Amino acid sequence: MSEVSVVEGGAEDGAPVPDSDENRRQVLYWRLLACLFDPEEQASLESASVAVVEDIGLPVALLDPATSVDSVVQRHPELAGEFDGLMTPEPDADGGRDRAAEVRRAALASKVLLNVFSTGSGTVTAEQLARWQSDAGWLERALGCRPGELRGGRAGAGGGVGPTGTGFGTPAPDLSRLIPEIGPELGSIEAGLVRRMHLREVLADPALASRLTPSMSLIEQLLRDKNNLSGVALANAKALIRRYVDEVTEVLRTQVEKATVGELDRSVPPKRVFRNLDLDRTIWKNLTNWDPDEERLYVDRLYYRHTSRKTTPQRLIVVVDQSGSMVDSMVNCTILASIFAGLPKVDVHLIAYDTQALDLTPWAHDPFETLLRTQLGGGTDGTVAMALAQPKIAEPRNTVVVWISDFYEWRTDELFESMAAIHRSGAKFIPVGSVTSSGRGSVNPWFREKFKDLGTPVISGHIKKLVHELKTFLT
Repeated sequence: MSEVSVVEGGAEDGAPVPDSDENRRQVLYWRLLACLFDPEEQASLESASVAVVEDIGLPVALLDPATSVDSVVQRHPELAGEFDGLMTPEPDADGGRDRAAEVRRAALASKVLLNVFSTGSGTVTAEQLARWQSDAGWLERALGCRPGELRGGRAGAGGGVGPTGTGFGTPAPDLSRLIPEIGPELGSIEAGLVRRMHLREVLADPALASRLTPSMSLIEQLLRDKNNLSGVALANAKALIRRYVDEVTEVLRTQVEKATVGELDRSVPPKRVFRNLDLDRTIWKNLTNWDPDEERLYVDRLYYRHTSRKTTPQRLIVVVDQSGSMVDSMVNCTILASIFAGLPKVDVHLIAYDTQALDLTPWAHDPFETLLRTQLGGGTDGTVAMALAQPKIAEPRNTVVVWISDFYEWRTDELFESMAAIHRSGAKFIPVGSVTSSGRGSVNPWFREKFKDLGTPVISGHIKKLVHELKTFLT
């Protein structure tokens, strides 16, 4: 077995000979790399890996890429807890290394990594997509995240897990430092799987459509293809979009509801209800009515707490680039705009654009209807959106303009000057480079420097950053 002899070599040049557990761990990782990057099966590595897994008391199904993690856990429920935080191991209390435990972690980590990053080729079925999504959820759990948490990033280039991410030379397979790269990579893999599906045929079959789990990659494909769908397929597509919108809405609404509220408005009389009764103040103000003989306090007046808050009517104008590179931002910001539209004294306007601009304000309260009216793709011309946005700024001091784009424009000077004019007018201008769950996005360096000089730096990061900025201004 030549692959194993490579691991055991090194004694001639003075290097220490690894112990048996170290050899086992190396065998599992070499087998993982061989499966990921070499289509030809390495018989010696396979047989050696089977021997290792059986020797440490784990099921051989861990080595079968056709078996999902769910299936393994269903047959061996005692393994479920071992996947949680698997790739974020804590050092032993005494600073030593439990090499036997490392071999076990290597076997489990190899399983989830191979299932997620080795997707084969050819047409993908709804069942295969659902299985991959489930396996990706186990990988996210292994990285210490919630299932689905890392896949909100932009599908596309960047990142990946190579040899440095497999745990070679480290006590355990710790990939947590690669989370910013893994998130977008998972999104990219999922998008590729969706593209390999015969999605229209799947949507036309209610049984197959029911197996689909809504995700950003799937929603993007549905939004792009919605005009080509009809009948049952269109109904199933809308159901998936609404389901995804509702799930994301709940998450974002929780973040918005944590907003710091305005100052107490003492010009508004407090509601005289029991829950607002200020018992301490009532006792303090009536102490002069204390009767020491009867040991009784006579209350002439009850005092209540103020609960009304001072709020200033604010106008929120959200401008979203709906070109192909900004689809996740389009989905997130459409939902976010609808949540703020439900707040008192917040007047929300929503504009989407590529080479043409569309005023979606009449539907801003309903992200589902808004998304159905978008047309993803095409070029980018922010000046057409600016033509719709500028007339909406009636009271600059009470207006915030959020502009979400990667700012790769072809009329750069004209657009930036219009944005600078909004800033100089007294309105708050917030340029946003990405509004994703993972916080990954690309921004035109020219615009980035210009906004920095203007004093309105681009927000490029987690959607929580935008929520925080809006809360600060609107409350």
